[in-house]
Amino acid sequence: MVASGAGPARRLPEGEPPPCVGTQLPACRGGQRERPAGAGHPHRASHGWGGGGLGPLTSACPPPPPPEEGSGGSYAWLWFPPHPLLWNRCGARSRCWAAGSEPVILLEAVFAVRSGGATGVVVKGLEDRNPISFRMEDKGEVKCIKFSLGNKILAVQRTLKSVDFLNFIPDSPQLEYTQECKTKNANILGFCWTSSTEIVFITDQGIEFYQVLPEKRSLKLLKNQSINVNWYMYCPESSVILLSTTVLGNVLQPFYFKSGTMSKLSKFEIELPAAPKSSKLSLSERDIAMATIYGQLYVLYLRHHSRTSNSTGAEVVLYHLPREGSCKKTHILKLNRTGKFALNVVDNLVVVHHQDTETSVIFDIKLKAEFDGSTTIHQFVLPPRSIQPYQIPVAGPASVTSQSPVPCKLYSSSWIVFQPDIIISASEGYLWSLQVKLEPVVNLLLDKGKLMDFLLQRKECKMVILSVCSQMLSEPERGSLSVIATVFDKLNHEYKKYLEAEQSYTLVVEAGLSRSNPLLKRPVRTQAVIDQSDMYTHVLSVFTEKKEAPHKFTIAVLMEYIRSLNQFQIAVQHYLYELVIKTLVQHNLFYMLHQFLQYHVLSDSKPLACLLLSLESIYPPAHQLSLDMLKRLSTANDEIVEVLLSKHQVLAALRFIRGIGGHDSISARKFLDAAKQAEDDMLFYTIFRFFEQRNQRLRGNPSFTPGEHCEEHVTFFKQVFGEQALMKPTTF
Repeated sequence: MVASGAGPARRLPEGEPPPCVGTQLPACRGGQRERPAGAGHPHRASHGWGGGGLGPLTSACPPPPPPEEGSGGSYAWLWFPPHPLLWNRCGARSRCWAAGSEPVILLEAVFAVRSGGATGVVVKGLEDRNPISFRMEDKGEVKCIKFSLGNKILAVQRTLKSVDFLNFIPDSPQLEYTQECKTKNANILGFCWTSSTEIVFITDQGIEFYQVLPEKRSLKLLKNQSINVNWYMYCPESSVILLSTTVLGNVLQPFYFKSGTMSKLSKFEIELPAAPKSSKLSLSERDIAMATIYGQLYVLYLRHHSRTSNSTGAEVVLYHLPREGSCKKTHILKLNRTGKFALNVVDNLVVVHHQDTETSVIFDIKLKAEFDGSTTIHQFVLPPRSIQPYQIPVAGPASVTSQSPVPCKLYSSSWIVFQPDIIISASEGYLWSLQVKLEPVVNLLLDKGKLMDFLLQRKECKMVILSVCSQMLSEPERGSLSVIATVFDKLNHEYKKYLEAEQSYTLVVEAGLSRSNPLLKRPVRTQAVIDQSDMYTHVLSVFTEKKEAPHKFTIAVLMEYIRSLNQFQIAVQHYLYELVIKTLVQHNLFYMLHQFLQYHVLSDSKPLACLLLSLESIYPPAHQLSLDMLKRLSTANDEIVEVLLSKHQVLAALRFIRGIGGHDSISARKFLDAAKQAEDDMLFYTIFRFFEQRNQRLRGNPSFTPGEHCEEHVTFFKQVFGEQALMKPTTF
C-alpha cells in the first residue's frame, strides 16, 4: 500500500547535513535534532542508532563473528529482498537531497517533495510499483505529509499551528482547506491518520481528535484532551498513540482510537536505569518503540545500563500494553553489550541491530526462558550474525552497467529504522523490508525441540519444518527416538489446536449461532499446522522408500508418530497404518504384524482390512485377521459377506448373515451364484433349499418371484436334482 497514512512521516531538519554524506546522526532517532522544550517538532516513529553517547564496547561485549563462522552469506538469517524501494539519493557535492527534493518517510513509502510541492510530489511504495505523482502550491516548507488510509485525502503540515488538507477524490475540486489547532498557544508536534476520514493532532499541550469532511472541506472536532507532551509515538496496527509526559518524560499515556471514539488507557511509568541527577527530560524518544508481537501491543524500551549491578550490558525491556487493565513489564531481552542499537520486529521476532560489531541478534518472547517471578529474562536465540550482504546494481549506460555490483554498506550511520520491519539507507536511497530466512536457523539451533518451538511460530515455516523432520530421520543427522518423539509431539500439539478450533467453529455454525455473533471467523490454517497428509507425503513415505535406516528404526519412527497422534486424540488416517503394514511385509516381519493387529496397535478400518486380504497369498493368516477386523467394525457386514463369498465360503457367509439377523433381506441370487461357482452340488442344494424355506415363511410359497431373477438357478436345480425335488407349497 502506498502512503497509507497510518504511520509516521518526517523530513530531514532544515540546514542539517543529511546522514547520507557520512555525517554522524544527532543524538535522536532518524536524524532529528532535539529541540528546546515547547518548540515543537515533527514526529517520527523511526530510529537512528540509539545510545550514541555510550562510547565503545566494553570488554564484556563479544567481538564480531569471524567470516569463517558465516556472519553473512549462507549463514545469515536476516536478509533484504531483491527489489527494494529506490528514490533519488543526495549529491555528495551539494550535501543535500538530489534535485532539491525533501524525502519524507512513511511506513513502506517515500514522499519526495520538490520546491514545497510546486515542482512535484512523488510517492513511492514497496508493494505498489506505480508511484503517485502530483503537484501542489508552494506555501512554505513541508514539515510533515501523509495520505489518509486509501489515499483519498492528503494532509500537509507547514507550520506549528495548522495542517492543510487536499482531496484526492474523483470529480472533487483539488482546493486546499486548513485546520488550526484548537488549543491556544499550542504547537503541533505532528498528526496521525487513524482511519480514512479521522485524524489526530498531537500538540505540546495535548491531543485533538477530528473527523475530516472532504465534501465540505472542513473538519469536525470529536474530542480533545489536555496534557503536557514531550514527544509522541503512533502504532497504526493497534491504533494507539503514546504520549511522553512529565518533566522526566518517563510517564507514558496511551490513547486508543476506533470508529470515531478516543479511549484513554492506563498510564504507566518506564523504570529509568538510575535516579536522574537533574529535572530534565530523561527518557528519549529514540529509546522507545511500539510494536505488535504475537497479537499483543508492547512498548519496547532500550535501556543502555542494566539496573542490576552485575551486568554492564544494555537490555530491551518490554511493557505489555493491554486494552483493559494496567501496563506491566513482562520481558527483558539481555543484549550483553553496549554501544549503538536499533530495533525491528520481524515475524514476531525482536531484532536488535548493533552498529559497532555490524551484527544483529533476535529474541523470541514465546520461547521458554528464565522467570524471576514477575519478568521473563531472555537471551538471544541465535549467535550474532550480520544481515546478508546486499549488492547494489551499477546504474548508467550499458558499457558501465556491465561492471560488478557495488556492496551496500550495512549498519551504516545513515540507516533509519521504522517499525515494524523497515530499514532505510539514506546514503544509498534504498528502503527495504527486513525479512527472516529460516533455513540457516536449522544449522544454528541444534536443539531440535527448541528449534521446533521457534519454527512453529514463523509465518513461512511448513517446508522448513518438513525438511528438518526429514533430516533428523536420515544420516548423518539422524536423531534419537526421544528427540523424534519430542518433535512429533510439538507438531501434533499445533495440529490438535487447529482441529479443535475448526470443530468448535463447525458446531457453532451448525447450531445457527453464527448469525448472532458476526465477529465469529473460521480458524485460519497457518503453516504451523502440519497434518498427517503433509507428514506422509513429504517425510514418512520418502523415509521408508529410501531404506537407508535399519528396519527396526524405520518401524519405530512410524509407530512413534502414530503414538503421538493417539496421545493427542487425533484419528489416525488409514494410509499411515498401510505404510506400517507394507514396511513390515517388506521385511517379512509377519509376527510383529500379527501382534500389532492382535493387540490393536493398528486401529481397525475397512481399508486396512482390505489390505490384509490382499496379503493372504504371502501370509495366509491375514485372511482371518481381516475378517476379525471387519467383525469388530460392526459397520462392515456387507464387506464381510462379499469377502466370504469371494472365497466360496457360502455357508459361512450365510451363517454370519443369519447371526446378525439380516437373512430375510439378502439377495438370493447373489448366494446362488456363489454356490454354483463353487461347483459343489450339495452346497448348491443346501443354499437353494434355504431360500425356498425363506420364501415359504415370508410369502407362503417356496417359489421365487420374477423380481429375484433366479430362473436360471431353478432350471439348474431341476436338471441336477429333478423337478420333484422342488419344495411344494405348504398349506395350514
